[in-house]
Amino acid sequence: MKIIFATQNAGKAKEVKAIFADSSIEIISLYDLGNNIDIEEHGTTFRENAFIKARTVYDIYKVPVVADDSGLEISQLDGRPGVYSARYAGENCTYEDNNLRVIDELKEFPEPHRAKFISYAVYYDGKNEREAVGELHGYIIKEQRGTNGFGYDPIFIPDGYEKTISELDFDFKNTISHRARSFTVLKEKLIVLD
Repeated sequence: MKIIFATQNAGKAKEVKAIFADSSIEIISLYDLGNNIDIEEHGTTFRENAFIKARTVYDIYKVPVVADDSGLEISQLDGRPGVYSARYAGENCTYEDNNLRVIDELKEFPEPHRAKFISYAVYYDGKNEREAVGELHGYIIKEQRGTNGFGYDPIFIPDGYEKTISELDFDFKNTISHRARSFTVLKEKLIVLD
């Protein structure tokens, strides 16, 4: 079965393709297709935004779609940046802009800065819907470290580790990440459909 992954993020596409590599499901991302669909994520939850992406891409291609919405929730910031994680520092911001804003906002709070990554993964084929949630708990540090990740990976250390996500090996990261957790569960739900 071929499924389009509703993302133009090359890092996300690489992670999800690796998760499905041992299955009969072939993942093709919007990034692979060279399609720069502008999807307005107007939902107030990760779940809503994930299904907005999946339904939008399905309506264009009429083939099964997986999508996710993911982000970082920081306890001391009342769950921010949350669903605004990708554009927390403003429209057209960079990953570094977002990281610097988080670091700056946490200056007034005592350590540790408890946080969690959340990934809400969904499947939609015009009729069937499946969903799964993955979380990775840890804390935020004051400086960016590592080059192997993207997004908030350089400032997030998972519980039980001393390295940021960006300092971890890609293959290892892909076994513990929030996205790995949500898409692994989703994959098991899709194998039944295949």
